[in-house]
Amino acid sequence: MFERDAVCVLDYLGTLRFSGADVEKFLQGQLSNDVSTLTPGSVLRAGLHNPQGRTLALLWLIATEGHEVLALLPRELLPAIAALLRRYVLRAKVVINDDSSDLRVLGLRSPEAGGALPGQRVAYAARTDERALLLLPATSVLPSAPLMSRSAWRALDLAAGLPQVYGATTGQFVAQMLNLDCIEAISFSKGCYTGQEVIARAHYRGRIKRRMQRFASQTPLRLTPGDSGKLADGRSFRAVETLELADGGCEFLAVAALPGSSAEAEAGTPAAGPAADGIACRELPLPYALPD
Repeated sequence: MFERDAVCVLDYLGTLRFSGADVEKFLQGQLSNDVSTLTPGSVLRAGLHNPQGRTLALLWLIATEGHEVLALLPRELLPAIAALLRRYVLRAKVVINDDSSDLRVLGLRSPEAGGALPGQRVAYAARTDERALLLLPATSVLPSAPLMSRSAWRALDLAAGLPQVYGATTGQFVAQMLNLDCIEAISFSKGCYTGQEVIARAHYRGRIKRRMQRFASQTPLRLTPGDSGKLADGRSFRAVETLELADGGCEFLAVAALPGSSAEAEAGTPAAGPAADGIACRELPLPYALPD
């Protein structure tokens, strides 16, 4: 569907740089994944949560050769997330800098798409997904490869079942509602972190009845992340990631009650939105299984 050597400029992503002797210890106490497993050349997904276990941001973590950690997240969230994390630094030997203006984030359809350009290439690390990321100085030239649109890249994210958190959805979902346990963004064996108690309780007691699922509308529909509505079968949903299709329809990832669960009765009436009257959708597969 897409050329394997295609490159996408991911200019919606910003970069936070964590440096200092206590970076690993600091991030271990803030994020849902085990930062000690992060190695240069790989990506580790992790959530930043509030004490109620709700996801404030999703970070794509990259280790540098200089024992620093880079975190990729939407630029619209970056100032607030940086300010929040700085409040927890206290006496730790950690410095948090916004490197967004210095680095360019590229998405590579395949690891070979970046050619021999200098830079820091890292595996995208998505299951069933062969993409990669390339971080280059902002002044660097782009690889001599076909350019992929942001919509085309987003289509691959949706097919891979990868959530994202934006300004409209920050703090809206408990970690498992976004399937963070399915995309290896949570460690249940590491130490404590903010929100850990709620997330662990939901995991061991199995009480998550609303999960992110993948849909495609069967009629014209426009949705943006954070929009809420109702499916034709009566289940309410809130959109996580959306993609407008050529026929005017919409493919989207949305948190909704799992079919056959009792969660719909507990969810109440969804807020008014572009899909408030109920929409006919096809449910599309995810590349991972949702826990029972």
